[in-house]
Amino acid sequence: MRRFYAPTENFDEKQIVLDSEQSRHLRSVLRLVEGAEVQVFDGIGNEFLCGIERIEKKGTRLKVLNKVLPSAPESDLELTLAVAILKGEKFDLVIQKAVELGVTNFMPIITKRCDVKLKDSAKKNERWEKIVIESSKQCGRAKLMKINKPSDFESFMKDSISKSLIDEAFFLFSERNGENFANMKSNKKITAVIGSEGGWEDSEIRLAIQNNFQIITLGGRILRAETAAISIVSLLQHNFGDLR
Repeated sequence: MRRFYAPTENFDEKQIVLDSEQSRHLRSVLRLVEGAEVQVFDGIGNEFLCGIERIEKKGTRLKVLNKVLPSAPESDLELTLAVAILKGEKFDLVIQKAVELGVTNFMPIITKRCDVKLKDSAKKNERWEKIVIESSKQCGRAKLMKINKPSDFESFMKDSISKSLIDEAFFLFSERNGENFANMKSNKKITAVIGSEGGWEDSEIRLAIQNNFQIITLGGRILRAETAAISIVSLLQHNFGDLR
């Protein structure tokens, strides 16, 4: 079954309108025709079986037939993943896999050893949001992972603690000076921070500790930054989420 995304404002009682980009994919790539059935999710967890009523360049009108269950349920772990921005396709890959692995919130951060310069953050965010939508379409999630605007490390630390809840756990993964992963306590609301390819400055680790982040070190292997991010999310979902 082909899946498409439409925001809630495109829903009108028993009808849904796909935007021009989704319509182009439906018409020109998949070559679907009027009368065919597709599934549409709204980005907040709902999914619907629909019939194609009218295909146009500016939009495709669908009739809602039934509400259905998404093929990929949401994890019971509310996971915020903060990752130092990486060059080009490496960061795109991390975003894509974060969606597939059930991350709730994604925060791009700028660290002292981050060698990426953001010239146009608005365009970057637009690109990242498109990756989130396309990844959600493919992996079966009906709730879009929230991707935030880039933030410098210090501001991220202050914002995280100011908005934290009593039952929230904060972890910074470092190549040194950390505790074993096995020491992490079970929690259903976690913020995990992964650094750049160059690792962390000592001042950043100290700042994290001052803000009640537990430092965790994965022993044994040296991982590329994108590999570390994907591996850590997998471990967190296995230990505290629904990846069993």
